[in-house]
Amino acid sequence: MSTLPFWQVFAPDVALSSPYTDRYRVRAGNRNLDLPLRTLPNGKQAVSSLLVNQTSFEVMDVLCEELVNLAQSLKPDLVVGMPTLGLGLAAAVARGCGLPRYVPLSTSRKFWYKDTLSAPLSSITSPDNAKNLYLDPNLLPLLHAAKKIIIVDDVVSTGQSLAAGVNILAAAGVSPIGGLCVMTQSDRWKNRFSFPVLSCFSSPLFEHTTEGWIEQKCPPQTGSSD
Repeated sequence: MSTLPFWQVFAPDVALSSPYTDRYRVRAGNRNLDLPLRTLPNGKQAVSSLLVNQTSFEVMDVLCEELVNLAQSLKPDLVVGMPTLGLGLAAAVARGCGLPRYVPLSTSRKFWYKDTLSAPLSSITSPDNAKNLYLDPNLLPLLHAAKKIIIVDDVVSTGQSLAAGVNILAAAGVSPIGGLCVMTQSDRWKNRFSFPVLSCFSSPLFEHTTEGWIEQKCPPQTGSSD
């Protein structure tokens, strides 16, 4: 299925219900947005997909405005961005909060980077493309001077990527007061973090039936999912 028509315009003000065929409709601010359903490698489950770098400017502007509104409730004095798609969002959030800059994490290692400020990184969309996440040691003074740090990513699904960012911050001797993303995807990330993770909207995990895709009911969670 081509996703070219998705993420370009907002959807009609009509709710969709399961079983779903090719899309899931979410509420972004006071607008509806359709997200394409993508089948996971196991063939039995699917997630709704969002690639913020492929959205139209109209959609991106609304998403960034919503993120800024969420961030302002946390009153951060420093914003940390997760690569790759979280970097542009983090920049927009920092600017919207009146901050002079943000701190980017990176998957591209420069020769002066240190192993002590790195962590393995993987995601649900790229399970076979493991990378390392890095913090430039030259940015440590910014982290150490901050009192209220938030960390920004595009989507939080299992929480593995965001946890890598948190681990690097811990190695730097700091902890975020909150996480921020456009979409939380399923509940698999919950109970993983000691701080709130705020999102513009959420989407469930889907399971396949003969009629189409339906929301998968998650079993009750006990303890940490680390």
